[in-house]
Amino acid sequence: MLLTAQTVQLTEQLGKTVLYGDIALSPDGAHVAWVQSTAATTSRQTYTRGISENAPAAIVNIETPGERIDSDPAWSPDSKMLAVFSTAGEKDQAQLWTVNADGSNPQRHTHLKGYAARPRWSHNGKQIAFLYIEDAGGGGPLMAAPATTGVIDTAIHNQRIAVLDIAAGQLRQVSPPNLHIYDYDWSPDDQTFITTAAPGPGDNNWWIAQIYTIDIAKGNATSIYKPSLQVAIPRWSPDGKSVAFIEGLMSDEGFHGGDLITISATGHDVLNRTLGHKGSVSSLFWQMPDRILLTEAVGGGSAISELALSNNALRTIWKGAEGIHAFGNFPNFAVSKDGKVAAAARSSFETPPEIWAGPIGEWRPLTSNNSAQSPAWGRALNLEWTNEKLSIQGWLLPPKQVEPGQRYPMIVVIHGGPSSVVTPDWPATFGMSRAAIAVLASRGYYVLMPNPRGSYGQGEEFTRANVKDFGAGDLRDILAGVDAAIAHYPIDSARLGVTGWSYGGYMTMWTVTQTNRFRGAVAGAGIANWQSYYGQNLIDQWMIPFFGSSVYDDPAVYEKSSPIHYIKNVKTPTLIIVGERDAECPAPQSYEFWHALRTLGVPTQLVIYPGEGHLFIKPGNQVDRLDRTVAWFDEYLK
Repeated sequence: MLLTAQTVQLTEQLGKTVLYGDIALSPDGAHVAWVQSTAATTSRQTYTRGISENAPAAIVNIETPGERIDSDPAWSPDSKMLAVFSTAGEKDQAQLWTVNADGSNPQRHTHLKGYAARPRWSHNGKQIAFLYIEDAGGGGPLMAAPATTGVIDTAIHNQRIAVLDIAAGQLRQVSPPNLHIYDYDWSPDDQTFITTAAPGPGDNNWWIAQIYTIDIAKGNATSIYKPSLQVAIPRWSPDGKSVAFIEGLMSDEGFHGGDLITISATGHDVLNRTLGHKGSVSSLFWQMPDRILLTEAVGGGSAISELALSNNALRTIWKGAEGIHAFGNFPNFAVSKDGKVAAAARSSFETPPEIWAGPIGEWRPLTSNNSAQSPAWGRALNLEWTNEKLSIQGWLLPPKQVEPGQRYPMIVVIHGGPSSVVTPDWPATFGMSRAAIAVLASRGYYVLMPNPRGSYGQGEEFTRANVKDFGAGDLRDILAGVDAAIAHYPIDSARLGVTGWSYGGYMTMWTVTQTNRFRGAVAGAGIANWQSYYGQNLIDQWMIPFFGSSVYDDPAVYEKSSPIHYIKNVKTPTLIIVGERDAECPAPQSYEFWHALRTLGVPTQLVIYPGEGHLFIKPGNQVDRLDRTVAWFDEYLK
């Protein structure tokens, strides 16, 4: 692989992008904290800044030399202290620290051994709760799965709620040992937790989680709601009488979307507050007992809205072509206790990320670390088309310079999920997974990123439109988008490529078995055979809501959507990439597809990255994956 000096320079530039994660706003709205890193490094450190001050952000001075990984800063109720997990002083083990609002007086409070995350203060400020997996790792199925040998399935390490009494320094685990806790919230009187939970193993059973209350003193759990789909972000009302959460068809823990549901604290009066709404709720904040602030995916962008529970009326406060959400994976938004001030890490395809804060929709920038970054690609275009009476949306990223009379190749990038959505975002994120978009556009490709049926952004009916129909309707939506792009922009229909990761990797494998329109393909962490995949992956529970039953009860519905069933149709040269320890889309699926293509004489290559999971962590592997992807398309499309 010999990439141009321009591509190498752009890759290095994107890798220097400063990233802001785990945004936390003090309850009084006066200070914001975040975890800062760069796209090409693993070190992550906490910064704080006063919103009304002109002084630059200050690093939280946990006084230990060397690199560290911080996560999940959380403000005390009085806004005077910040709790944060940090590996300072320890190679891999995170411990709980507190610092003052200005970053001074760091104090370590724990001696944990195991995974820990999501600290939350009690309302009286005397305790800090967090999620803890004692003597085991965690982080969800995106991380690399441990090597498995010996007798399998004998040890289940559930994630439990631990509570630290700050003054006494006492730590105790308060949730039952047989439940894996995914998310939680303190009741207003600090006596009970509301949780999403399921019996372990936790990575697999998120898709069957229920809403539980946990009596903190007694340690017992009571299920108050068994959903028909997936649930996320349970939050207690300020008066303690109700609970709100998101329910919907979700394919990945941490990437949330659905309807907003409320229920009484005793498990009665279940109400869908956004039934039929053409958006997907992604996070929520109670403001008053009768009002909830929420973020939602709308089309290919985001909105911040206020829901009045008296009549279920939604009022849009802000709407934009950005990706905004709190909680879950890679949160970038937070609000003050009264909802009047917000902070966000904002970016788009044209503008690199920075921290903004102020009244919602009237934010001002607080950082300027990426001011030297500028796009080496063109301005993104919002592309809309119809297919089979559905309105479909996608984003089209053009080259920097489009010369009159010239036609350009185009790459279709299919998002993962399928319950997900492409929103405008600077293409240098944690894991560098979207850097290929920038590099391809900078090298003269149009890049189409569609949001077909099955995506978030148009309500639950749209998200559920590919149930028991993987690869069929959504591919027709995508191909209609390809036709729309070709009809309106100078794209060469004879030089098309397709790529994607996870469900996008599956869709890439599926696409080349259904059409020969594409001259090159790169399938990342794909699925070749849904029947064998069912028995290989570590999260098979996710498949039931989408296929309707297990593969053992209805093998035909799995077979009809399996690329391997149509493998002899493939003529497209296909590069296949996967992590060695991918728990979500195991490497044998990629091996099976590659083996078939090689046997049939289709140009192909398989690259398995050692030690990597579904999310690539090692910077060297991230760059190598990018280089190989671009080189493959250059070879077959240019």
